Amino acid sequence: MLRQISAEIKAMAARAREGKVKPDDVDGSTFSTSNLGMYDVEDFIAIINPPEAAILAISSAREVPVVEDGQVKAGWRMKATISVDHRVSDGAEAAQFMQKLAEFLENPVMMLV
Repeated sequence: MLRQISAEIKAMAARAREGKVKPDDVDGSTFSTSNLGMYDVEDFIAIINPPEAAILAISSAREVPVVEDGQVKAGWRMKATISVDHRVSDGAEAAQFMQKLAEFLENPVMMLV
């Protein structure tokens, strides 16, 4: 399943780069991701694309000081912000989604289980 999702994302990204996105590529979508990380953007808030229910804004990863086991060391952090149409979902569901996303990003092997 993960391989299929990866292949479909790569194919759609290629069509987007070439300006060949088809209406069927986005018809019926309920969620979008907006990634500005490649532009060294620290954080931003994305606007929901109607009629979708939510959009996830992804910023660039940055090396910053972090505390681990009481010691300050270099670590990587990335900000992600979710905007949700509260007519469709509430903030608690969005918060749970963000917690699970953080778990997967911090421990990618969990996506394979």
